[in-house]
Amino acid sequence: MIDRTATQHSQSLEKGEYTSQELTRAYLDRANACSSLEMFNALDESRIMDAAKKSDERIKKGNRLSPLDGVPVAIKDNICDREEKTTCSSNFLKDYRSPYDATVIEKLRSAGAVLYGRTNLDEFAMGSSTENSAFRTTRNPFDPARVPGGSSGGSAAAVGSLSAPLALGSDTGGSIRQPASFCGIVGMKPTYGKVSRYGLVAFASSLDQIGPMSLSVEDSALLLSLIEGKDTRDSTSHPYADKYPTAATVKPYSGKDLKGKKVGILFPEAKSEGFDESVLKACTDMRNWLEKQGCVVTEIESKLWKYVIPIYYILATAEASSNLSRFDGIRYGRRSQQSNLQDLYVRSRTEGFGPEVKRRILLGTFVLSSGYFDAYYNSAQKARRMVRAEYLQFFKDLDFIVQPTSPTTAFKIGEKAENPIAMYQSDLMTISVNLGGVPALSLPMGMDSDGLPVGMQITAPHFEEDSLFRFAASVESDFKLDRSGIVTKTY
Repeated sequence: MIDRTATQHSQSLEKGEYTSQELTRAYLDRANACSSLEMFNALDESRIMDAAKKSDERIKKGNRLSPLDGVPVAIKDNICDREEKTTCSSNFLKDYRSPYDATVIEKLRSAGAVLYGRTNLDEFAMGSSTENSAFRTTRNPFDPARVPGGSSGGSAAAVGSLSAPLALGSDTGGSIRQPASFCGIVGMKPTYGKVSRYGLVAFASSLDQIGPMSLSVEDSALLLSLIEGKDTRDSTSHPYADKYPTAATVKPYSGKDLKGKKVGILFPEAKSEGFDESVLKACTDMRNWLEKQGCVVTEIESKLWKYVIPIYYILATAEASSNLSRFDGIRYGRRSQQSNLQDLYVRSRTEGFGPEVKRRILLGTFVLSSGYFDAYYNSAQKARRMVRAEYLQFFKDLDFIVQPTSPTTAFKIGEKAENPIAMYQSDLMTISVNLGGVPALSLPMGMDSDGLPVGMQITAPHFEEDSLFRFAASVESDFKLDRSGIVTKTY
């Protein structure tokens, strides 16, 4: 049962082939069997099964709320849910309970989805390996000695290990797509402004976006269709989120449809430093497939690609410095026992934040400081506009852009933990998408010689999610990932 897609579960629940309680119980049992992967910060079985029971009652009466009514959806632990702690995997928010629900949580509840566990992440979503969590290190289901990626590593590992059929993640510089690549699943970052950020604990507000993680392209489209839309509570929510709604079902492009599609490829050269051989081979396989389908394949070159990491780490850290200033030990979260106000501020933040969060706050404070603001922050903002303009120029002539999701497959736990620059390079292929605000999706493109998944990223123009899903589903049909080893594996 657990190796089926969410869409298949939806159809079976509708037909009465099994109940939501039976389905949810199967996933809880699987999550318990995989507990050593350390995917969840919280998994309240009683509350989860109660939600499944209520779903069964609705379905029995013919009052099913949506195609996801009765289907479990795991939630990244930086998305506010008034019924659960929202910790952001940080000691600062270890016992914090939000007084309100995020918009995406409201929408999933109204759709009848079974909100299923709180998944681990890099603290405040700052990281690429989920090693920066204050609570636990999540492990990769294909090799527990390796990372699941980050920051949505808990969500990716939960879906990849078949412990959940669906999950929500958040993506600031690749935090949905990179762990999706490492864990052999589909991960999608929507157009900026398509999904409300209300209730998402902010890392970098101009870059953050909530998105779906799933076993199939169609599942991601189904989940996105239920959480997207204009939200007046989010000032960055875009009116086009309602103008161009995502279809809940995906019809892959036929061979006739694909012929003539203009696809730009942004592939590294053979033997490029820092790229695994398996990633380079996946690029060759992808190019051969595109040409076989009759697509018009064009090699493109980004003039700004080599600058995206410094642009991103100036802007993201600056926004993080500002956003995290609210964690002061006074209003909520951890409070140090100090009698002096200044010491209370300093000690609360010193004790509450982990090393990576402190590093990014310091970097952000520096680039925003007097004398450096124009040299760094303003310059990075100008460069960001150039990245967006470059995407707009590309998509005047192209339907899609294809490139690897990550330069490597999943690396070993601890391998890059002491080298922040090497860790930041993990986001080389994903960051520009966030800077440009365009939608992108990572899907599996086979395995390397060590049995680790390789991911390929497909990018589309703003608000072209439907076309992106249709194209990705066409690729997916010819590059199915073998999950037979995962089904029987326990950890």
